[in-house]
Amino acid sequence: MARIPPPVAAVRMAVRRGLADLPGEALILVACSGGADSLALASAARFGGRRVGLVTVDHGLQEGSDRRARSVAAWARDAGLDPVRIETVSVAGLPGGPEAAARTARYAALSAAADELGAAAVLLGHTRDDQAETVLLAMARGAGPRGLSGMPARRGVFRRPLLEVARADTRKACAALGLAPWEDPHNTDPAYARSRVRASALPALVDALGPAVLPNLARTAALVAADNAALDELSAQALESARSEVGLSVPVLAAMLPAIRGRALHRWARELGAPGGALAYGHVVALDALVTDWHGQGPVFLPAGIGVARRSDDLVRVVPAGIS
Repeated sequence: MARIPPPVAAVRMAVRRGLADLPGEALILVACSGGADSLALASAARFGGRRVGLVTVDHGLQEGSDRRARSVAAWARDAGLDPVRIETVSVAGLPGGPEAAARTARYAALSAAADELGAAAVLLGHTRDDQAETVLLAMARGAGPRGLSGMPARRGVFRRPLLEVARADTRKACAALGLAPWEDPHNTDPAYARSRVRASALPALVDALGPAVLPNLARTAALVAADNAALDELSAQALESARSEVGLSVPVLAAMLPAIRGRALHRWARELGAPGGALAYGHVVALDALVTDWHGQGPVFLPAGIGVARRSDDLVRVVPAGIS
């Protein structure tokens, strides 16, 4: 029997671990752009003997993107993946810059495909290097623990089984398997922050501190994610304990540890209807000040026209002036 090259074995083992809790007959979809990471992922998922399909998303942002999508789909069919879908999306009118808009459209298309096909999971090809980049970008934004936790290994139907696999190994796996990955020009375009981190910032850190920087950043994300999960559970319990007939009890909130109280207030703001993407650190600090630094200040205004004020010993939702 031919020896399996170590990079191929590493990718296959990661996928096997990532799907270990799912029944063998469950349909698994792989989101595949045709790049090295997702090609290696699709090949490894197919090797496991499971029902594996593939979805490739055409964002229409590059010349020839439709041809590339058809090429990826043709490879998948030849490789025995079934079903194989091409999802064409439009980013026009979506919020954020080009990267954010494309991501929003892509995830919506993948979610819809999973629902329609009854898939148990959609696999994404993010690697350890992607996780390190995400953590570094979060640090630059001052994103706090939630940002430093990086990309979750699982969220809803989505799974990222390669978060402990190096990008170099997915490339080596493709080479060993005779796969010809597509090189996305956006990955080297300095107009994008992630591209600059990939081309300059991380290599500089590796040069200065050694190659352990990448796995250490990814490990930091995993450790912080575990802490976040525990704090989120505690803050959910704390929020329930603070509920009053009209809102939240200030004395109960004041007795909480700051980290728990901040998360409880963030959770409550989301319950009131503040969109997560617009709810910023400053909003939560302002809510906290109604509890810990009360000197008669007026209401705090959250995104989506939501007002919160202190009334005696309670935080309550109020209707901002001019809104009926």
